Amino acid sequence: MALVKDLNSFNHLWPLIDARAEATPDALFAIDEALRTLTFVEYRDAALRCAAGLVELGIEAETVVSWQLPTTLEALTLVGGLARLGAIQNPILPILREREVGFIVAQTRARLLFVPRIFRGFDFEAMANGIAARQGGLEIHVLEDGLPDAAPGKLPPEPGIRSNDESPVRWILYSSGTTADPKGVRHADPSVAGPGRAMNACFQAAASDRHAFVFPLTHIGGINWLFSGLMAGFAHVCFEAFRPEVTIPFMREQGVTLAGAGTAFHQAYLTAQEATAEPVLPLVRCFPGGGAPKPPQLFHALKAATGAPIISGYGLTEHPIAVMNAMGDPEHQLAHTEGRATQGTEIRIMRPDGSGAGPGQEGEVRLRGPHLFRGYVDEALNADAFDREGFLRTGDLGSLDEGGWLTITGRLKDVIIRKGENVSAKEVEDRLYEHPDVNDVAVIGLPDAERGELVCAVVVAPRPLAFEAMVDWLKDRGLMLQKIPERLEHVEEIPRNPAGKVLKRDLQERYGRAG
Repeated sequence: MALVKDLNSFNHLWPLIDARAEATPDALFAIDEALRTLTFVEYRDAALRCAAGLVELGIEAETVVSWQLPTTLEALTLVGGLARLGAIQNPILPILREREVGFIVAQTRARLLFVPRIFRGFDFEAMANGIAARQGGLEIHVLEDGLPDAAPGKLPPEPGIRSNDESPVRWILYSSGTTADPKGVRHADPSVAGPGRAMNACFQAAASDRHAFVFPLTHIGGINWLFSGLMAGFAHVCFEAFRPEVTIPFMREQGVTLAGAGTAFHQAYLTAQEATAEPVLPLVRCFPGGGAPKPPQLFHALKAATGAPIISGYGLTEHPIAVMNAMGDPEHQLAHTEGRATQGTEIRIMRPDGSGAGPGQEGEVRLRGPHLFRGYVDEALNADAFDREGFLRTGDLGSLDEGGWLTITGRLKDVIIRKGENVSAKEVEDRLYEHPDVNDVAVIGLPDAERGELVCAVVVAPRPLAFEAMVDWLKDRGLMLQKIPERLEHVEEIPRNPAGKVLKRDLQERYGRAG
């Protein structure tokens, strides 16, 4: 137990990778669907060779390297290699397309961009080459051509370890938020290691656990999970894409005990379990969750079907794992709240008049603590992000009860959370306004059991716009698939208040009931 506690205290990725390889070299680090495996020492050694290959490509400490990759052994190895050099890593979600990726690599001034050749039917290589042709100094590396690889004998010295407050930025992750352009969120190693440590405490993680890595590695939650596994010594079962009919049986074969990662996944596990009398995941201990508030009824149904609870949390790219439920918490709290503050996190609920909310009163959730980011790449965004005391203004509405349990009740900002990812309503609206048959438009989020929320476009169009025509229009304008509405409604007039503001709550009530 002393060894696990010691590794649990690590705040920097490369020293943690190295220490885990020394502590449990032959234990399993990761396995994929092709049954390829890496032990912890194999992972460390592969990352060293990758680091040496990156040096030959001109990568060194502080170089920005972007990577838009599915969750594979190669992607994990690249992360380790970049950590060994002290490079600044810029993971990009695979759902993003040319407009967003081009903006990101230009703003970060990335030197290298790693992409798959073809993934889920999309030609990433062609997209990346198109971006590089317009941006000087960006090189493209296609993963299927092999990771950079060289003998590690001439690697530069390891990056120095500094105190948490002085640790340099090592991660830039993008959150779409409420703006059309994605926002670059800057993190140091300690602010992404801390959430991993917090998750381990809440899940009571042990080396015997197996985690289903169905969550994108390119999301900040993916990096948090990497730290978690290295700290506790458990193995990841990696999936490039979640396909319930294939993924869930493989999870069973591999003895998964931690089955994430949010409402859509939990619904799939419940559906699979309800179709058979045999335990679908017989060794599962809990279902980690996040990204959007869980439906209480889903918690109760999944717990009744499997015997294991959903253990959910709340956070943002800017402040991951601010609160989380824990194994052994009261069932009512597990079902209806997102948990209590993780170690060191301060939460304030602020009313519209600037006063603090009392227990059970709704207000804006504000956060401060060791998981807080280092500000945005675009520093002009920082002024509105923090209050005078350094608390992050989340834009989310919630309440704290007398026991410190946080319930998320809504949002101040106009953003739709679909499968844990933010969709800017304004961006979709702007693209639809460009259509010649659309006179007015409002894009809203509607409750959906599978996605958390679905995207619904409400339009005023003298000539009715067909759903397929809307989808084709948005695709042709480079809107990523994640943001394309799943539902289209026609109205004679978009409701507005006297000041001209769209009354989206009215539309949500109307179409939420209709759906």
